Amino acid sequence: MRIRFIWVGKTKNEHVRALVGDYLQRLGRFVRCEVTELRESASGDERGVVEEESKRIAAALAARAEGVTVLLDVEGRASWSSPELAAQVERWQLEGKKEIAFVVGGHLGVAAELKAKADVRWSLSRLTLTHEMARVVLVEQLYRVYTIMHGLPYQK
Repeated sequence: MRIRFIWVGKTKNEHVRALVGDYLQRLGRFVRCEVTELRESASGDERGVVEEESKRIAAALAARAEGVTVLLDVEGRASWSSPELAAQVERWQLEGKKEIAFVVGGHLGVAAELKAKADVRWSLSRLTLTHEMARVVLVEQLYRVYTIMHGLPYQK
């Protein structure tokens, strides 16, 4: 199995980038990981930005192995605890999914079409997080998932 992270824009804050890198390295001990950073749209109007970025995300998703697409969405219905997320990832593995793609859209969100195509829309928290902090929480939680699945003490 492979975990793929697809997000819009670079992680600009060096400290946040270092945290993401640290957790990706830790996570890499359990599962193959890949990060796809997509260029932010330079379009002037908000609708154009959302459409352009959503097309880039859709293209990145099209060029991948069969799997599950999890869109991080403030309005997402899925709201897992860490053990629940671990159980879900384990189910996907048992179902033979080759890849789980976690998508973090741009600061204006993603187009309705992309939301409709996602297998799961996951709300990380009811709190508002910056996109950069959402990346940290996402990769940290996935590292935690694999420690739970392997019975390691990190999650305690």
